[in-house]
Order: sequence, then structure tokens, then C-alpha cells
Amino acid sequence: MPRWGMVIDLDRCTGCGACMAACHQENNLAAVGMQQTRDESRAFHWLRLMPEVSGSAPNVKLRFLPQPCFHCDNPPCVRVCPVHATYLGEDGIVGQIYARCIGCRYCMAACPYSAKVFNWYRPIWPGESRRKANPDVSRRPDGVVEKCTFCHHRIMRAKEAARAEGRPLQDGDVTTACAEICPARAITFGDLDDETSRVRELSHSPRAFRLLHDLGTRPKVYYLADKE
Repeated sequence: MPRWGMVIDLDRCTGCGACMAACHQENNLAAVGMQQTRDESRAFHWLRLMPEVSGSAPNVKLRFLPQPCFHCDNPPCVRVCPVHATYLGEDGIVGQIYARCIGCRYCMAACPYSAKVFNWYRPIWPGESRRKANPDVSRRPDGVVEKCTFCHHRIMRAKEAARAEGRPLQDGDVTTACAEICPARAITFGDLDDETSRVRELSHSPRAFRLLHDLGTRPKVYYLADKE
């Protein structure tokens, strides 16, 4: 059983936002509008680009940290959910069962990465966006919590293809929408337990680190620090 993880090279990331756009399109994320985003601080993204400023004038440096769900091996969100709407799967993915979610948002409060978002109002898809919806991903109703799934529908599709070919699922069979679209190739996705995989190699790099690792969450998203 693979244990899916991701490595993001901050030295390569340009902050272009292509990963966010691909995530919205791939996973049928709703448009919340200017009022919710600006006036009510209810921006709706499964993957965010968080700016980080370091140094002082005139040597100020700006970089961006793409932040999806970190799919922790010890996820606080799973422990606090009263209806087991969020769970840790055998493949390491923290899943969300939307039909079971009661909207209490305990998981949002418990997540140290603020990786989950809440549908405050009935989601809308303006213009032609509804016709472009991905048929492999369900559209969620209002009143539920959503999150990045590591494009779990792509993983399931790759599993079925590998089964039809009579072989096990291999590293490289699956990639997420954000990793696929990134023009700088800053995002690598794969099996952290496969000793031959690129993602495992990068996760053991001297530049590799994890956010808030000292909290004991054991996130499966690694970052590569800037090259000196």
C-alpha cells in the first residue's frame, strides 16, 4: 500500500498561482465572490499560497509557501470529529465524508495548518464553469467542511488502470493537478514508502523540512528550503 506524500521546492516556486487555479478546476471548487473574500474573510481554497517575508531593507526577500492539506500521519482533525466524517486512510490520505459532516467545524479549529474550509452559503458556479465541472469529483453542498484530497479520484483511477493491467500501482502512475500544472516543476507527488521514488529521495534531502513538525502531527508534505 503506497503512502502518498508531497515535496514542494521553495527555490523553484515563483508564486504564479497556477497550482491554485488547477486545484479549483480539478476539484469543482465553488466561487464565493468578492464580498465573502474581502469583507467576511471567507476565501475558499483547498491550496493557498502563503507569502513569507524575510530580511530587512534593502535586502528584503519574498517567497511563497503553497499549502495544501498536509495529510498528517497523526491528524488532530480526525481525533476531534464527533461523527467520524474525517478519517485517516490506509494510504495515508486524510479523507472527508461530506454526507456525514454536520458542520460543527471542530476539525477546522484543531488543524494547526488551517487547511480546511467551510461552505457558509450554497456554492455557486457562475457562467460556463458548471458545464466544465469534473465528473469524477462531487460538488459539495453548503454547511460542510472541505479540504484537499491529494486528488484522490486520480489515485482511484490509476488503481483501476493498474488492476486492469494485472500489476501493482507504481510510483509515477499518479500525480496531483497542482503538481501536473506547475510550470517550474516545484511540486513532486508520490509514494513516500517507495525507496526508488523521487518524492522519497527529495523528502530525505538536507534541504527538506516540515511545517510545525514539533507538534507531533507528522505531516506528509515536505518543503525544500531555498538554496544558498
